[in-house]
Amino acid sequence: MAEKTMAFVLVVVSVGLEYDISRKMKDIEGIKEVYTTYGSWDIIAKIEAESIKDIEKAVIAIRKINGVEYTETLLCNPIE
Repeated sequence: MAEKTMAFVLVVVSVGLEYDISRKMKDIEGIKEVYTTYGSWDIIAKIEAESIKDIEKAVIAIRKINGVEYTETLLCNPIE
């Protein structure tokens, strides 16, 4: 069985929308974990998918949420 592709998405949102957006993100296919954070980023999400294309779909869905201002995606490479 092939390993899933994994990424973390760092998200900046409009003030006061952290929890609403986090809840919406949990419904996006491929998102396995969502956390609110303190610092430069408001939310971090873990995505697991079959392909980079599927990760792209999840990231686009995040960016379409009203109140998301900026994202940065960290595509992960497993250590053997």
